[in-house]
Amino acid sequence: MKTLDTVALLRSIPEKKLVKGQVGTIVEKLDRDTYEVEFLDTKTGLTLGVETLSGSDLFLLHFEVVNA
Repeated sequence: MKTLDTVALLRSIPEKKLVKGQVGTIVEKLDRDTYEVEFLDTKTGLTLGVETLSGSDLFLLHFEVVNA
């Protein structure tokens, strides 16, 4: 995964009010498997949170054809 990739959260983070499946954008790759991800409220455009997460907490979403 890389900066500006769109990802989905694989686990809920109740203390941050983020739920499993919430979609976010990687805003920074901190190291090999650690990312800062921004989550937005799509209705208001306001940031719900920016969280530091492991790659194992994220699922990369694809919006174009990917050869399997």
